[in-house]
Amino acid sequence: MKINKLYLNIGLIVLGLGLIFFMAVYVVPQVLVTMTRAAPATKISITDSYFIGGKLLAAADGKDDCVVNVFALDSNGKGVKDKSVEVTGMGEQVLTETTDTNGKASFKMVSSTEGQFKLTAMIDGVPVGKVVVVTFRN
Repeated sequence: MKINKLYLNIGLIVLGLGLIFFMAVYVVPQVLVTMTRAAPATKISITDSYFIGGKLLAAADGKDDCVVNVFALDSNGKGVKDKSVEVTGMGEQVLTETTDTNGKASFKMVSSTEGQFKLTAMIDGVPVGKVVVVTFRN
C-alpha cells in the first residue's frame, strides 16, 4: 500500500510540474502579449506633430518638385494614420493627403512661377503651427 501511495504522490508531483511548465511556456506569454499590446494611436498631439521640408529648392519649370512632409503624432510620438492633412500657400491651391501607418503625409509640388512660397499645414483642421518655405527658381 505504501508503494502505491508513493507512486501516486510522484505522479501527482510530475503532473503538477507539467501543468506549471505548460502555464509558464504557453499561457502566461499569451496573456502578457494580449495585456501589453498597444492600442492604435488615434488622438493627435499638435505640439508633438511636425511639418518639415524634404526638398525645398526646385526649378520653376513645372516639372521639378519640392517636397514637404507632415507627421501627425500622438503624445507618445507614435504616428497616427488616416488623418486628413492640408497644405496651403501655393496660391489658391489646397493640397490634401491622408497620413499613412507612420502618421506621415508627403506632398510634392511643382511650379512654373519663380518665387518663394510660405506653406502652412493643418491636421484635421488644426494648424500645425510652423511655416515651411519652398523656393522655385530658374
